[in-house]
Amino acid sequence: MDYEKLLNMAAELGYQLMYSGAEIYRVEESARRLLRAYGLESPEVFAIPNCLIVSVETPEGQPVTRMRRVPAHGTDIELLERCNALCRRLCAEVPPLDEALDAVSALPEAIPRHSARMILLGYGAAPAFFAPLFGGGPRDMAGALLCGLAVGLCLLYGGKFIGANSFFRTAVCSALAAFLAIALVKAGLGESVDVVTISALMVLVPGVALTNAMREIMAGDTYSALSRTADAILVASAIALGAAAGQALGGLL
Repeated sequence: MDYEKLLNMAAELGYQLMYSGAEIYRVEESARRLLRAYGLESPEVFAIPNCLIVSVETPEGQPVTRMRRVPAHGTDIELLERCNALCRRLCAEVPPLDEALDAVSALPEAIPRHSARMILLGYGAAPAFFAPLFGGGPRDMAGALLCGLAVGLCLLYGGKFIGANSFFRTAVCSALAAFLAIALVKAGLGESVDVVTISALMVLVPGVALTNAMREIMAGDTYSALSRTADAILVASAIALGAAAGQALGGLL
């Protein structure tokens, strides 16, 4: 058995799961089941939101360990589903190690990516559909759509100007949305500043991250749960601070 390749495969699968936004218990269990399917009795897998460690012991008693650092990431449901499906297939079929490693390594390339135009359309459409939920009319929907497009442009193309820090990036985007909402309502493209602003800010709310944090609390992964909860609170704070700054600037109009 080539333990180097086996560890690389398990670490790569766990890394892709982590990068897709999977829960910690899902990452650890998937890597552990995969290693057991290939004949290892007691593999050790430890994961936190930005690090994954996989360790096995050879029949000669020699420990072999792999560690992968996971960069800042969001949530990719399609990648998560494909990782789950591949893990189940590998555990059930146990194909040759080289074939399994190639399948795991090909996961990122197998995910279809949307064009920037489609992503911007999503950023614009989501706030437009949120506006009626908050009691807005057709003009509020139009204003929210434009604010959402502005937030999408800021996220997609403003990285080199506002940096990669998620707190600062979220604050800048929320300030832009709040300021633009006031400007659009004053220009007649919108009826309620509150409705347009809240609808546009909904695309920045860390709902999935907070949900995963609660699931990890119930699963007993306290450290990961606290880390994800703190990250969600920081993002929410950035939204509040940015919106307040944007409204203050908009008041000067």
